[in-house]
Amino acid sequence: MKDDLRVAIVCDWLTNVGGAEKVLLAVHKLYPKAPIYTSQYSPKGIDWFLDADVRTGWLRVFPARLRRFLGPLRQRWFSHLDLSRYDLVISVTGAEAKAVRVPNGVHVCYCHVPTQYYWQMYDEYVEKPGFGILNPLVRFFFKLMVKPLRRADFKAASQVDQFVTISEYAKELIAKYYKKDAVVVHPPVEVEDFKYHGEDKMCDYYITTSRQVTWKRLDLAVKACLKLEKPLIVVGEGPEHNNLVKMARGSSLIKFVPLVGKKELVKYLAGAKGYLFPSMEPFGIAPVEALSAGCPVIAFGKGGALDYVDDGKNGVLFEKQTVNSLVEAIIKFEKVKFDRAKISQTADGFAAERFDSEMRKVVKEVLSAEDKKDL
Repeated sequence: MKDDLRVAIVCDWLTNVGGAEKVLLAVHKLYPKAPIYTSQYSPKGIDWFLDADVRTGWLRVFPARLRRFLGPLRQRWFSHLDLSRYDLVISVTGAEAKAVRVPNGVHVCYCHVPTQYYWQMYDEYVEKPGFGILNPLVRFFFKLMVKPLRRADFKAASQVDQFVTISEYAKELIAKYYKKDAVVVHPPVEVEDFKYHGEDKMCDYYITTSRQVTWKRLDLAVKACLKLEKPLIVVGEGPEHNNLVKMARGSSLIKFVPLVGKKELVKYLAGAKGYLFPSMEPFGIAPVEALSAGCPVIAFGKGGALDYVDDGKNGVLFEKQTVNSLVEAIIKFEKVKFDRAKISQTADGFAAERFDSEMRKVVKEVLSAEDKKDL
């Protein structure tokens, strides 16, 4: 392995705060001198990378809100980036950043999941593109374009030297759609910041913390708690906020809280009876934070939740994304006596230090394999 390794980091976009950006931040801390190439960057939307050398191109002229329209343009831009000077390129992506070409080095792709609107969530996307009155137009053109977009995405994936991904579920999807093997390195979670110490008194409310968009299925949490007459705190913001408020019908049971600081969030989690996680996600950092706070999780029993929710021990899984299924899970949940200290311990394996060591190991093995090819 070279002592003067030239490293670049690539990501789809940097316009807002989320789980993908937390992974990127961890990679940036591993290689703080590596430039970050991305399609769009908004320091106002995310101020975590002010110390980084963030490089964009002509796609930066588009407003961040148009991000969802730019998939084909992102494919083209990333595939034409000149990264010939780098020995190692690490892409952190769930969309088109994997299309970068690394002619003189190796490409390690930390892939959250195959590009969802091309593959596993294509039907859902076509049904509800999320563009309001433009939905019929978007639906028409997307159906025309999806085959060449899939071919380009598959070709980009075929050029990756090593895939790394966030869960066993995501690993299966990469094998299914890209025909490539992947190493699972769970995302870094700030478990120490959320650690349960036993001093908080549990209250009689449930909690969910999420960006409020349709596919997070927060509607299930609101409707289930209304049906059971259980208090629910909904922390977060997003385009679905007004719809969720209308759904709550002014009930005093449902409390909406805007995004809060970490210390306040820890208190909410530590005091909650349980954390509701009704969405289908390839991982989910927020529920692991809840576990670290000693808060058991009620989760939809598919996807990444299976990597950290042990049914009956640190939470409960439900089978279908329906109100009735979640209601049944909450009823089951309330019959179980959970040990909050032990629940907190189940999150320890997702700490940031573990992510750092596992990523360094993957990179070392890939670079060593490349060195052997050159002998």
